[in-house]
Amino acid sequence: MSKFAELGLEENLLKAIEDMGFTTPSDVQEKAIPVLLEKDTDMVSLAQTGTGKTAAFGFPMLQKIDIGSRTTQGLILSPTRELCLQITNEIKNYGKYCKGLNVVAVYGGASITDQARDIKKGAQIIVATPGRMKDMIGRRMIDISKIEYCVLDEADEMLNMGFYEDITEILSYSPDDKSTWLFSATMPREVSNIAKKFMHDPVEITVGGKNMGAENVSHEYYLVNARDRYNALKRLADANPSIFSVIFCRTKRDTQKVAELLIEDGYSAAALHGDLSQNQRDLVMKSFRNRQIQMLVATDVAARGIDVDDITHVINYQLSDEIETYTHRSGRTGRAGKTGISIVIASKSESRKIHAIEKIIQKKFILKEVPSGMEICEVQLFHLANKIKQTEINHDIDAYLPNINEVLEEFSKEELIKKVFSVEFTRFYNYYKKAKDLNVSAGDMSEGSKDTVRYFINIGGKDDFDWMSLKDFLKEMLHLDQDDLYKVDVKESFSFFNTDTKHQELVMDFFKDFELEGRRVSVEISKDTGRGKRSGRDRDRGGSRGGFKSRGGERRGGGDRRDDRRSSGGGDDRRGGSDRRSSGGGDDRRSSGSGDDRRGGGRSDGGRSDRGSSDRGRSDSGNSGFKGRSRRSSDKPAGSGTGGRRRRD
Repeated sequence: MSKFAELGLEENLLKAIEDMGFTTPSDVQEKAIPVLLEKDTDMVSLAQTGTGKTAAFGFPMLQKIDIGSRTTQGLILSPTRELCLQITNEIKNYGKYCKGLNVVAVYGGASITDQARDIKKGAQIIVATPGRMKDMIGRRMIDISKIEYCVLDEADEMLNMGFYEDITEILSYSPDDKSTWLFSATMPREVSNIAKKFMHDPVEITVGGKNMGAENVSHEYYLVNARDRYNALKRLADANPSIFSVIFCRTKRDTQKVAELLIEDGYSAAALHGDLSQNQRDLVMKSFRNRQIQMLVATDVAARGIDVDDITHVINYQLSDEIETYTHRSGRTGRAGKTGISIVIASKSESRKIHAIEKIIQKKFILKEVPSGMEICEVQLFHLANKIKQTEINHDIDAYLPNINEVLEEFSKEELIKKVFSVEFTRFYNYYKKAKDLNVSAGDMSEGSKDTVRYFINIGGKDDFDWMSLKDFLKEMLHLDQDDLYKVDVKESFSFFNTDTKHQELVMDFFKDFELEGRRVSVEISKDTGRGKRSGRDRDRGGSRGGFKSRGGERRGGGDRRDDRRSSGGGDDRRGGSDRRSSGGGDDRRSSGSGDDRRGGGRSDGGRSDRGSSDRGRSDSGNSGFKGRSRRSSDKPAGSGTGGRRRRD
């Protein structure tokens, strides 16, 4: 008897399972399916991405609905169109022997009238993204008043993306006595709240542990200076010639920038982010699944629903501000019982996050060193040797061998081997022979070291700042990288922040005579050690200057930023690249994405961002910010800042 049959599944579903080659149910399937088949109940299931959650709710739903009815009985909500389409295809495959089954995907970026027409034909199951679902309910194109089963898939991610209100409104149109099945990789407070609000005494199933990472994923981190982040990424790729990876960046712009740099430097890469059209996204994913792309650079939101087997590495080029997002990222590798590696390229300001993540996933990170140039040469040399060893001989070459032998007859076997391998070895040797050590010792990563300056600034919580928005504001004003500002500590009427000593003159000069919306903003060097303490005199002075309120909307003035700032993608450690300028936007830079004059690799399948990398009217960090007027006495152009919580992809 099939192990799936022991779970209580019917013959038509077991036949589909056999066709797909499934033999043994996963842990979440083994725990969830019997419970959902036995009775109508609410359920909260905590399991990592890639553990077979779709089958865990898909098979019970197919067995319990009435295929003979044209009424919509099942609703599955998922955070992205990619995941929506993936679930739809899987449900169709599970129900291939269920005659009359109609499963319809409802998502943005496709014809709403076509989707409405498919539903009118009689869709027993609808798989939808919250935004499009809410829109169609509002237009009375969908009736979910009689659904019996509702699935909230990737619930934590839907809430992180701001879909709480949409989900609440959608569920208000559904019957109270339906069964709600919530599936999530992590269990933050928001998911717990939604479970309490919409579910009645739910059964809880946990695979692994709450918020824990997959068991067969190892976690590594590399400590580098922020300016060396891109060079470290390239070395890790070169040290793993068979790499098949997803690289995560924080913003759409960073994602596009890193992908373009990799393409220019000759790597097989592409970007995946929210500015791509559905067609561009489909092309990128098709190329990645076919392994025409080895390195997929993605934002967290765009990567939701990526279901690709055998990903060898997940690389956190930048950690997300939400620590729990790491669990989702690392879940892209180590799937279906295979091992995987999750890597963090960590800079000074991110070192603290490593320890926070360890507590969440209940695993330790291994500190490793970025490989040296000569180590990479050795790896590449033996990779070539193994590739030659494993290559099957194509006997069509036999006809050409006499002429080849004639050309090479003067060389011995040893000389021929040296010449063949020198082709690859020389390329890497010439590039890496003078490469510097990129590693930063753990001791050097301490933010309390003497090579740092603590500043006091007379703005704080009263001015609608939290640590994240203040950091973005300062980054934009001072044209510093994300990792150049750290230990941002926001109080009610004043705040503190740190930079390395080398930036002290820049900071103090910029804020000599700075106003925003008519209010003087001043910065002083603090004697505070970093714990947020300050003398009563300074606190009084900080609080007495009054406050201003930030106003939402897009930031202005981004085009005034200085464009001669070097990018972290530059430096001496790049192949074929010289003196690259920042892709943050400006007319005085040499852009990796400009025109047809790009070197190496051509354009990404995904194309460039619709706005292009010179979207100078907007900040890198998002869509919310200050619209104030800033004035400085110096002749340096003013930038723009941010306020409020950022909105990601």
